[in-house]
Order: sequence, then C-alpha cells, then structure tokens
Amino acid sequence: MAIHNRTLALVLLGAAALPISAHAQEPVVDTGITAWMLTSTALVLLMVPGLAMFYGGLVRTKNVLGTMMHSFAAMAIVGVLWMVCGYALCFGPSVCPWTGWSWDYFFLRGIDQSITEGGIPEYVFAMFQGKFAIITPALIAGAFAERVRFRGYCLFIALWSLLVYNPLCHIIWGGGWLTGKAIDFAGGTVIHISAGVAGLVAALYLGARRGYPKTAMHPNNLVMTMMGAGLLWVGWFGFNAGSSVASGLKTAQALTMTQIAAAGGALCWMVIESLHLKKATALGMVSGILAGLVAITPAAGDVLPMGALLLGFVASVVCYLAIQMKNRLGYDDSLDVFGIHGVAGIVGAIGLVFFLRPGAGTGAFGSQMGHQVEGVLISMGYSAVATILLLVLVEKTLGLRMSEESEMAGMDHSLHGETGYGLINPN
Repeated sequence: MAIHNRTLALVLLGAAALPISAHAQEPVVDTGITAWMLTSTALVLLMVPGLAMFYGGLVRTKNVLGTMMHSFAAMAIVGVLWMVCGYALCFGPSVCPWTGWSWDYFFLRGIDQSITEGGIPEYVFAMFQGKFAIITPALIAGAFAERVRFRGYCLFIALWSLLVYNPLCHIIWGGGWLTGKAIDFAGGTVIHISAGVAGLVAALYLGARRGYPKTAMHPNNLVMTMMGAGLLWVGWFGFNAGSSVASGLKTAQALTMTQIAAAGGALCWMVIESLHLKKATALGMVSGILAGLVAITPAAGDVLPMGALLLGFVASVVCYLAIQMKNRLGYDDSLDVFGIHGVAGIVGAIGLVFFLRPGAGTGAFGSQMGHQVEGVLISMGYSAVATILLLVLVEKTLGLRMSEESEMAGMDHSLHGETGYGLINPN
C-alpha cells in the first residue's frame, strides 16, 4: 500500500522526538525542503486574509468589518490554541483512535531542537499544520455571516477547533485509525467537509438573517471578493503542494493538479451560467474557482491531469446544483459554505478513486472506495453532532445569535463600534 508523504512525515515525527542516542544518525536540516515548507506556510496563512476579503465583499456594507474580523480572530484564537495543545492533540502519539498527546508538544516545549526525518525543523511542520487549523473554523463563519455575536463566535471556534478539528485531523493524518487508509492529501475531509457540514448545521440552527429571502442582500464589494479569490488561488499552491512535506516530484504533481482543477472549475461555472443565465458573472467565476480548488484538495497528490480537470468540472456542476437547491429550500447558508466547501469536498474525496494514478491508494478499487466513504461519513457525522452540541452550549451561555436591533444596525456598528467604509466629506 502506498503511504502518503504527509502521513509518512507524521509517523517519523515520533522518531524525531526521541533522544539523540536512540538514532543511528542525527537528522540534519534539508535547506531546500525547509525553504519550500517555509514558503508554503506563508502561502497558507495568506489564504486567511484572502478568505476575509472573499467573505467581506459578499456581505452588506454594515457587516463588512465584522465578517472580516471572523477570519482574523481565528488567526489569533486558534493560533494560540495550536501552540498550547492543538499540535499535541493532532500529531502526538495516539492515546486512542481519535486523539494523540505528547507532553513534548504541549506549548511546543520539547521540539526546540527537533528535526524530522524528512529534514525540516519540527517548528516548521508545526506552523504549517497550524495554518490549516486556523482556516478551517474561519470557513464556517460564512454560513452564519451577518447574524452572530462576536464573543459567542470566538468561544464557538475555540471549542470547535479543540473538539472537532483536532480529532478529525488525528484520525485522518496524525496516526488515528484512518491514517494511511483514507486518501486526504490536503484536507478534503479534515477541512472542507467538516467545515461545510458545520456551516450547514449552524445556518439551520440559528435561522435565517432577518428579512431573508424577501429583502435583497446584495454584496457590498465584488471587486474585493474577486481579489480575495485570487489570493486564495495563489495560497492554495502552498495548501496543496506544501502538503507533500517535500520538494520534489510529488510537490510538482500536487501543484499542477491544483492549477488544472481550479481553471477547470472556473471554466465550467462560466459555461453553466452562460447557458442557464445567458451571462457569466464575477461571483460565478470565483465560485467555480473555489469549487475546483476544494475538489482537488484531497486528491492533488494522487490523480493525473485528466482526473484533476474532470474533478474541477464535476465539482462546478454539482456545487451549482447544490446552490440552486439551497435557494429552493430557503435555508440561509449566507455565503454557501456547504454548497461549495462541503459539496465539493465530498466530490473530491470520493471522486478521486476513479482517477488515481498507478500505485496510489490501497491497490483495490473497492477497498479504497470503502476507506474514502468511511472518511467522508465520519467527517460529516462527527462534525454535525459535535457542532450542534457546541452551538447549543454557546447560545445558552454567552449567546450567539444577535438581537434584532443589533442585526438591523449591523455588526460593524453594534459589535465593534466602527464602519468599514468611513468616508468623511473633508468639507
């Protein structure tokens, strides 16, 4: 069975934490791989302000700052939690099938001199993985945009990161029971499906924005949304190609498939809109880009170019239909977190089995399909149940849904005392 490079790196991290006397030879830093992983870490972090711009442009003017704050708050809150215990829970030695732990990873106190067998300082690997932990709960915020209290949101993402993201990360990547079985190259199940399902559950639990769908709720700045989408596309090369935890053939394969799927998704969405609406829209273009990027995320290191193109096409079609269905059903997933991230993540996680390059996966179609379906179902089921419990807890303690008066005034004024576009007449 072929073992994913990231999985192999994670297994070797345990060896890197052993006393030096236990090694036949002390690992040395591979400066080339380290340089690429440093770059990838920065690219993934770039995706968070990119996401803030993407979401911020899609909401109404009175909520632009509050919406962008959701992404930036995740950088602060999850960034600290990851250092304290998140890394230990995700990548520490397994204490049970769904979580790990190592006191050496607590506050990152035992890895100051640690170098992985792959040749990178363990700090770099920890920080790279930490960016994934940051962006995942930030994705959820788009589903309940324009209607949650900031303090309630902060508590929710802290708990969600600890109790949902960390266990799923350990199960799929960190040595849990699906590590080395289910293929998830860079986060289809761990990130996009879990966040998409959490977003759907939150949107249903909290209810629609006041006035939705009768009141028009137009984006305040599609220019900013397109710029955010561009930053996400660029950052995604670090997201996917960096997940090889190397700088070689697998890295090139992942980068190439990412580009192909994103372009294919964008092209397909433009064609769909041209046929259905008789015009191609900017919002449709960026939706297609994201659909292709999300779909290729679990598959980037394991499929061939034609597979990447077809995954981008299929994801655009299915996501387009999912959003049309949302509009008919009338639930308010404000920025289509489930319609794009959840749905495209499922398409990619299961669809990749049809396009695997020779030698990838377990070797048997049925066996690999079983592992993929298991990973998808675990991510969906666990995220849904845990999310609803956390939503109830936060709503009953700090409160999560904004009051009608605050919501009508807008998040920027009522929660932050600011305005996003403070243009003052100098006269």
